[in-house]
Amino acid sequence: MSTPHGVVFNIQRYSIHDGPGIRTLVFLKGCPLRCLWCDNPESQCKTPEVVYSEHNCINCGTCIDVCTRGSLSATAPDPSGKWRLVIDRSRCNDCGDCVANCPSTALRMTGRVLSVGEVMAEVEKDRAFYRSSGGGVTLSGGEPTAQAEFATALLKQCQERGIHTAIETCGYASWAEMSEMLQYVDLVLYDLKHMNPATHRELTGVSNQTILRNAKKIAVEGIPMAVRFPIVPGYTDGEENIEATARFVAQLRGVSEIHLVPYHNLGEIKYKGLGREYPLVGTHSPDESDLEKHMKTVRSHGLTVQVGG
Repeated sequence: MSTPHGVVFNIQRYSIHDGPGIRTLVFLKGCPLRCLWCDNPESQCKTPEVVYSEHNCINCGTCIDVCTRGSLSATAPDPSGKWRLVIDRSRCNDCGDCVANCPSTALRMTGRVLSVGEVMAEVEKDRAFYRSSGGGVTLSGGEPTAQAEFATALLKQCQERGIHTAIETCGYASWAEMSEMLQYVDLVLYDLKHMNPATHRELTGVSNQTILRNAKKIAVEGIPMAVRFPIVPGYTDGEENIEATARFVAQLRGVSEIHLVPYHNLGEIKYKGLGREYPLVGTHSPDESDLEKHMKTVRSHGLTVQVGG
């Protein structure tokens, strides 16, 4: 059998977040959730996508000329004579011809098809740092279980080479896929979005029942796990929700840690590059005083809490 291939949109070396020590983060494309505050919208679709950066565009029109599907056009010029490229995503097949012919890097492709071996070649470059810092590799995204076969193969390769492994997961996956992957995971960073099933569906597009059920199963398996929870003002930061989240986590066997992840709008520019409207325009990061209040609530349940991933 040929080794699995996957779609990776970033490999971030020398990271000091998302697990212990110095780590390499491998970002996989594909996610079953559509969180309103998603800061990696380029990760949602499983396949490579064309991204447009208006700031870099020199209005040469080359991309429009080379597109054989008629998916590219230009807006009317503004008073300065500058126009903006428009991508008709219903026609675009992300072939990459426009990217290859763009002289200013205004167009780029997010996502590359890579083999397990190609990813591991990048991972191995920082082995000395893993050894000295107690670090390793973290699979992120997107959602690793969206490319379960590829992710599992990567994790297995890492463990066979003595490299610490972690995954960032929303937990929305079949237990069969999840349990297969967990055989090769040293640490699970588990995202909880909201405890109310109906509200969770409104905010992410799916119910939280599978997510909560899988969290309980992982805890029973005894795999080290830390829960991460986004603090999005007006959406997830209600005191009742914080209380319910802390209460749920406190009941998970062997789990004693919650990471509160403050909302930021750094994903807004990425939505624009994909030709999509940003859902949370005008939403601000939480105040320090609110974070302190939430930390106090979490600690009242006997849990350790930190701000950030």
